[in-house]
Amino acid sequence: MQHVFYLMLRRLRLPLIVLISVYAISILGLTLIPGQDAHGQPWRMDFFHAIYFVSFLGSTIGLGEVPYAFTDAQRMWTTFIIYAAVVAWLYAIGSILTLIQDIGFRRVLAASLFARRVDRGQEPFYIVCGYGDAGSLLVRELSAHHVHCVVVEKDPDRILSLEVEDFIEDVPGLCQDATRSDTLITAGLKHPLCRGVVALTGSDHANLTIAISCKLLAPDLPVICQSDSKDTAANMDSFGTDHIIDPFEIFASRFAMLFHSPSMYLVYEWMTARMDAPLAEFTRPPVGDWLLCGYGRFGKAVRKHIGAEGVRIRVVEADLANTEAPAGTIEGRGTEADTLIDAGVADMAGIIAGTDNDANNLSIIITARQLNPGLFTVGRQNRRRSEDIFRAANIDMTMKPAEIAARHILGLLLAPLLNDFLSLTHDQDEEWANLLVSRVAGVVEDVTPETWDLTVSPLQAPALFDCLIRGETITLGNLCTHPRNPEEYLPCVPLLIQRDGENRLLPEMDARLQGGDRLLFCGRREAARLIEHLSHDHQTLLYVRTGEDRPGGTLWRWLSRSRGAAPLPPPE
Repeated sequence: MQHVFYLMLRRLRLPLIVLISVYAISILGLTLIPGQDAHGQPWRMDFFHAIYFVSFLGSTIGLGEVPYAFTDAQRMWTTFIIYAAVVAWLYAIGSILTLIQDIGFRRVLAASLFARRVDRGQEPFYIVCGYGDAGSLLVRELSAHHVHCVVVEKDPDRILSLEVEDFIEDVPGLCQDATRSDTLITAGLKHPLCRGVVALTGSDHANLTIAISCKLLAPDLPVICQSDSKDTAANMDSFGTDHIIDPFEIFASRFAMLFHSPSMYLVYEWMTARMDAPLAEFTRPPVGDWLLCGYGRFGKAVRKHIGAEGVRIRVVEADLANTEAPAGTIEGRGTEADTLIDAGVADMAGIIAGTDNDANNLSIIITARQLNPGLFTVGRQNRRRSEDIFRAANIDMTMKPAEIAARHILGLLLAPLLNDFLSLTHDQDEEWANLLVSRVAGVVEDVTPETWDLTVSPLQAPALFDCLIRGETITLGNLCTHPRNPEEYLPCVPLLIQRDGENRLLPEMDARLQGGDRLLFCGRREAARLIEHLSHDHQTLLYVRTGEDRPGGTLWRWLSRSRGAAPLPPPE
């Protein structure tokens, strides 16, 4: 707020000088001009009456000749005061209105209010740099999971859209350049409750600058950045960036999984889907050759991963020289029927439209379907605003870079073990994946499951940790037992137990827990809430283990002992 007051005083310096001068001259004149009292004797107004008179006259509240009727000289001076004060006030009020409308002042005021909101925050939060397609999706999901965050975005239109959004949690927004170190500090980079920084500005250079600034100013703070080029990713990695997100690589690796384990691909979709999204259906791609239109960063990633699965790919690319397209590439955009016919689209099992232009990708798919109605279609949607027309095109699979990046980052923030679990399950066979699908399908309804993790520690699970350090045996089944019905388990599936660097996938309910274990679950939202309650409440944990409902308070324990004691003998 010091900056706000300083800017106000600097911009209003001349109007204040004019206003103060008019008042000072008016007051001085009233004290110097002689008047008459009620008896006709000479009298001069003192400073108190002069200040009082000018105060209500200069603000046009009214006029009263106090304490005695004025002489003609005093009335002439009063006339001067009226016009001078009105002009001075009009000038001052006009300057104030101009200041309020000034963009620089409004930015300083907004930054000051933003800094105060961040400083007064009582909950852990993340800094999200960039409120584009990926940033807006991530912020909405974090708010839906009751995770606090602040947004830094230099586009005022996006900040305006943030302010009108109906989020569950309050999300402050700052319209500043996130690449500046002072902006990051204002956003709470050094705040004790800051839990990490996410850079989703849409510019590799800006994301790199943010990563470098954060690692130099707050080395212990986790930093997650999106990068679309290998050079920038390598540079980020050299500065110790904790997670580097490449949506093209993420999609390509998961899409390749669809060819050797469709069930495992289904698990990926369920685990990383948006909150309350409908369950994805089982998909199996057709067997045969595939046509890839566009050989940029996305096309290279897709060709590498599905080529490793033994899928034969033919490439269509308009710029052969700059993209270093492989031998046998058909030159063209793919939007023309002649190019697709030359590429052999009639004999293809599927087509991937992967250019950086949404209109071209839609044109490629529509033209290819006219030539081969049985094609399995995959389309790259670059902009979120194109979602309606992509949905209307009935594409079998849509690749959305912003949504993929947001979903991946959300998993890293809400369930850090999820990334480890998905990496471990990548090489599992179809039989194992079918077992996992059946278990998850048995506990969820018609929406995707929640995914959460739990560390057996004094902070995250105090009741559970206390029992274990006392030497008591607690199994995974005890933790997953319904506290209101000990005969049934909660609607959740234990996915992973991580202990001393070892990983145990799909542990059984009789697995014994130890202090320091990291557990990963998926299931319904109420199961996550009840497991958290079990891990914090000693009486509830005792009840699900032994069936004993022991009173918790001192009074209730005394009443329980009194009720169970032998009756007292009658008095003599």
